Amino acid sequence: MPKRKTNRGAAKRFARTASGAFKRIASHRRHILTKKSSKRKRHLRKSHLLDQADVRAARRMIPYC
Repeated sequence: MPKRKTNRGAAKRFARTASGAFKRIASHRRHILTKKSSKRKRHLRKSHLLDQADVRAARRMIPYC
């Protein structure tokens, strides 16, 4: 059986945790930051876990992670 290719875009966006979950970085932190509150920007700094509905797709895109 041939090797599967890793989706490089997904590999850059998601990382696997030790428990097998996927962590992701929050969006809306790139530009137009002046109108966003400090509290909102501070919370967007933290990494989040990928939603359970998207885990199956991420696992397919990153088979060797």
